[in-house]
Amino acid sequence: MARNETRDMESVIALAEELNFTLAAQKVHVSQPVISRNIADLEAKLGGRLFDRDRKRVQLNKAGRAYVEHARVALLYSDRAFTAARAAMQGADLILHVGRSPYTDPFLSSTLFSVQRSRFPQMRIELSSQYSFDLTHEVLAGALDLAIATEPPESPLLTTAKIAEVPFYIAMSVDDVLARHAYVTFEQLADRCWILFERRLHPTLYDNVMIAAEVKGSMPHKIQHITAPEEAFPFVSEGDCVAFVVKTGALRIARDGVTVRPLAEDPLSLKTYLISRSDNRSKMMSALVRSFMRRLDRFQVRAPNQSPFERQTGAGTL
Repeated sequence: MARNETRDMESVIALAEELNFTLAAQKVHVSQPVISRNIADLEAKLGGRLFDRDRKRVQLNKAGRAYVEHARVALLYSDRAFTAARAAMQGADLILHVGRSPYTDPFLSSTLFSVQRSRFPQMRIELSSQYSFDLTHEVLAGALDLAIATEPPESPLLTTAKIAEVPFYIAMSVDDVLARHAYVTFEQLADRCWILFERRLHPTLYDNVMIAAEVKGSMPHKIQHITAPEEAFPFVSEGDCVAFVVKTGALRIARDGVTVRPLAEDPLSLKTYLISRSDNRSKMMSALVRSFMRRLDRFQVRAPNQSPFERQTGAGTL
């Protein structure tokens, strides 16, 4: 890719993200006249505008959205080519970009690394963390080869394999009457203060919780939103609210007067998938995935009825 082509792509992407020439110029470390000239030169080559703009605002138009979508992928693969060459110089045949949620069960990612180290030493895994809902977009855009994602949206462009299914957990004060039970239901949570993850973190999952509660006729009287389970701790420990958390979040919060119980509502079981683009033809990646799935199958067959997590937190089994 020619340097001027890279320059033009970076300029358009920066302006598309900032919608302000000054901020876009700062983002790519050039002056405002330079970024204006870069975009004007590209629009002249294309024979049309990528942005609708006047003195007050800048707006990406339909042609601009199409350009930005492909420009991001082109820059990504340019970076990947450089990284792959560096990796080959260091003895790695393949770099695999893998994403996971910061609240993914660490057993899943550690098992993937274990399989890679023992079976595919010529491969190197670059691991990054994002919220589950964003992981799907990164896979579809080509920024990630694989992702461990909870409840990803369906797409014909994705290949998915379910690797785990667990319930939501409800965090509560040890003095809460619900702590006497092995599990809780929506009926027991009705008219309580609920602490939920912000909807933007996973809109589909958030809506599923609210729809299931409405169907049961068990809505809260108040909802507080958080981005991390630790934020719920003071409200839960004081007995003011109960919090909906995933398994790893429950492990982080179950301490100093807070305990957790599984939510016994089958439609709300959390399904975690390994996802990749359906047009990914990497044979080595496919071999890694098959080995990873076999390792998980063996563990599930041999696993005891109660996990170490459940023993540590006192949570009952469903």
